[in-house]
Amino acid sequence: MSTSAHHLAAPAATSARVRATASMRETVPAEARWVVHLTAEYGAYARTGGLGEAVEGLARAQARAGHHVVVFLPLYAPVRSGARDLRSLGRARHFTVGSRLESVRYFRDAGHRGGPHVVFVDAPAYFDRPELYGDGDAAYPDNHRRFALFSLAALHGASHLAPRPTVLHAHDWHTGLVPVYLRADPRLAAAFADTPVVFSVHNAGYQGDFPESAMADLGFDSGSSAIDRLDGGGRFNLLKTGITASDAVVTVSAAHAAELVTEVGGFGLHSDFRALGRRLSGVRNGIDRSTWNPATDPHIGGNFSRDDLSGKVVCKDALQAEYALPRRADVPVFVMSTRLVTQKGLDLILRSERVRSADAQFVFLGRGERRLHDALAALVGERPANVAVQFAFTDAREHRAVAGADFLLMPSLYEPCGLTQMRAQRYGAPVVARDVGGLRDTVDDGETGFMFTDYDERAFDGALGRALAAFADGEAYRAMQRHAMMRDFGWDHPARQYARVYDAAARQAAAVR
Repeated sequence: MSTSAHHLAAPAATSARVRATASMRETVPAEARWVVHLTAEYGAYARTGGLGEAVEGLARAQARAGHHVVVFLPLYAPVRSGARDLRSLGRARHFTVGSRLESVRYFRDAGHRGGPHVVFVDAPAYFDRPELYGDGDAAYPDNHRRFALFSLAALHGASHLAPRPTVLHAHDWHTGLVPVYLRADPRLAAAFADTPVVFSVHNAGYQGDFPESAMADLGFDSGSSAIDRLDGGGRFNLLKTGITASDAVVTVSAAHAAELVTEVGGFGLHSDFRALGRRLSGVRNGIDRSTWNPATDPHIGGNFSRDDLSGKVVCKDALQAEYALPRRADVPVFVMSTRLVTQKGLDLILRSERVRSADAQFVFLGRGERRLHDALAALVGERPANVAVQFAFTDAREHRAVAGADFLLMPSLYEPCGLTQMRAQRYGAPVVARDVGGLRDTVDDGETGFMFTDYDERAFDGALGRALAAFADGEAYRAMQRHAMMRDFGWDHPARQYARVYDAAARQAAAVR
């Protein structure tokens, strides 16, 4: 691949004065960074949860601020079928991963205009599959090889497709080998000699944990200089690899960063997080304020604003009709839109006395674990006039659910950041949530929601009771709605915080290399 022929074009030159845009008022930096994101998900093309949306939101905010942003993403089958105009970026390249010689090509979506450049890593034997990570509840057994190849190929692609970046930003366990390959491969070490690696932990509950034999499968043995970083207590742990070998580690909220260094909240890696010291920080995610704007949202039946909530009444009525619930304005509608997994606190809901007895309606949207599907379906059978479930999640359904909700439920076991609670507040739906992680950083108890601490159904029911009482006091509830809608959860401030993380990572890299 010729470097000169295939450099990604930089955005048009900009001055250091204020650039006026509809979505962001930001001073363009005097020296724009080249930021390369390496990620298994990117919202516009492939996502299973918050990872893809978070990476896309940050990358777009950085591009709006005048930085040159490139995103590397696997060319999954759904991406191939959904991309508008895939264009090759040159001939196939070959990489050795363990004992295998792998062939990789790079593509871009020529039909995509504006924002970050997205480069797809094409290895059909590994990524041309129906799902991103596995079939049903079973992960693909070669996930270690799939994402090792992606990490290696993305690094080489970055060295050829863009000028030397200011920072390499790797995301979650899938890219845990990025800092290792960067130092172990002489060509990469030379290409990125002074480039810091920032590693984002979006969800430490998912670690890329494999048998020790996977190390040998990827070509790492007991004589490897990286072995101390790769060996996670007899297991091959890619998240541990990423956090211990990177120049800076950031998770998705300040509260969650504090939790990760504790034995209770560190998912078995608390000592590794604690050892990072000042290299660990937390920056909350944001939401796209143009996509999630009740005044202009095209997916909802009635637009509304903080000054005119009449459209929200229309949205609530439409939601009740959509889910075949009695169309009553006098009862609150509690919505939960999420992956239906243990992390999200569904067990508390299923054990709740108030969910089974309150004069209220509960709408659940999402898909996930089969046992939770079955339990929610049984709950609908018990209370068909009060509970409804939709397992076929779509973005449009989520917009309608949040717009029609009187309250949002997020009783999470843990929540690194969360996005739905920020959207819900923007749409005038106070949040009933557990006081944990990013929920602690984004919901104000008694002002924009109702928080509880202990992970048990009695504490959850207490918060539900407070929400029911607030709804019954119409004036107080409307004041809470308007206060919630004033919160600014856009990407402007987090993007500026990431710039400071990048500066700290550069200083760390300079000190140790």
